[in-house]
Amino acid sequence: MIERPDAGERAVLVRLGLGAPVSEEEIREFEALARSAGAVPVATITGARRTPEPRYFVGSGKAEEIRVRAEENAAEVILVDHPLAPSQERNLERLTGRRVLDRAGLILDIFAQRARSAEGKLEVELAQLRHLSTRLVRGWTHLERQKGGIGLRGPGETQLETDRRLLGRRIRTLTERLEALARRRDTGRAVRKRVPVPSIALVGYTNAGKSTLFNLLTGSDAYAADQLFATLDPTVRRLRLPHTPEIVLADTVGFVRDLPHELVAAFRSTLLEARDADLLIHVVDASDPELVERMAQVEEVLDGIGAAAIPTLTVFNKTDRVGAAARIERDTDGQAVRVWMSAATGEGAEHVRTCLHERFGGLARRFIVSLRPAEGRARARLYRHGLVRRDLIAVDGGWNIETEASQEELESICESEGIDFASRVSPCLPGGGFVESAPAVAAVPA
Repeated sequence: MIERPDAGERAVLVRLGLGAPVSEEEIREFEALARSAGAVPVATITGARRTPEPRYFVGSGKAEEIRVRAEENAAEVILVDHPLAPSQERNLERLTGRRVLDRAGLILDIFAQRARSAEGKLEVELAQLRHLSTRLVRGWTHLERQKGGIGLRGPGETQLETDRRLLGRRIRTLTERLEALARRRDTGRAVRKRVPVPSIALVGYTNAGKSTLFNLLTGSDAYAADQLFATLDPTVRRLRLPHTPEIVLADTVGFVRDLPHELVAAFRSTLLEARDADLLIHVVDASDPELVERMAQVEEVLDGIGAAAIPTLTVFNKTDRVGAAARIERDTDGQAVRVWMSAATGEGAEHVRTCLHERFGGLARRFIVSLRPAEGRARARLYRHGLVRRDLIAVDGGWNIETEASQEELESICESEGIDFASRVSPCLPGGGFVESAPAVAAVPA
């Protein structure tokens, strides 16, 4: 058995074209994945086959070429841009004397480095263990046999069985902890639904510029970098637009070609932000020569998590790289369906805000809420939710508060504070005046 090093830096990259030639874009993306994991590509080996070879995946001649190139370049790890069977991975390791990682293992390694939240770390570990569990077969051949004879009989369990049992126990523990976190998240989501707030999720291929757009719209400082999977844990911020109810905007993990199923299953915390959103903003790199394929791959993942039917606004980002003008494209009904912009320069950001106002601005209406002097907590809550537009003190010492919100949101707040919506809340007059007859005596600054 080969002793696996703790980390590999110098890497040989392997990519085969199965039934089709290898494209330059596929090579560039795999090199970016390798660099995101901390590897330094020192050689790239390509080839073509009709079908994978059962023993090495790449064929015996190509496997020998990999071994030679790894020795010539003092490589520490071999990265294969395909899913490998456990036996193929082990056979390549024995032949080359170096650690071998397939595409799934490489992406899992990147996610392990980038996870920051407790839930994200648990999800990464669970995905890694599920991936590792398929690679235990004959991994401990030197301890696999049970000895016989007096005084030589073992405890009745091989090392391989022990490893499987320990892995299974840890997987069950992680699954239970994640289910508990999911229940807590669902409870929080149910509480938020009592005060309905529109939610938007940014989705798209990795490195399309989602985090840069997220920061531009929200004024946040979420980590953004020109690298794959710069964002892993979901980031949620409030988005306030003029004459529009408060919106929640979520930045999610980027998708990628052949995203491992272990990650799609494990990363519920991120993917649920997309599945439960009222609107998806699909961010596309307009300078990507394979943007059509990238969009199809994102749509495939969204369909897999049950988010395909959610309304989508497509944002073509990085127009500064292709010389395209910032603009809004509309369908035959006049609804915005595509926006062209540059998140890096900010050009076209107003078009995105316009589209969001068109979709959600109609939900907000002006109401007058009459509060008694003892209902200061309700007044504070209206301020906390950013709903107050004007606040006047009534003659009885209470308040007449002009709010801008959806009726459902305001009804929910009034119900939780014990305020009768029908008798204490009135719509504003068209001119913005008060419907209530009680005169106002002083303005209170917000």
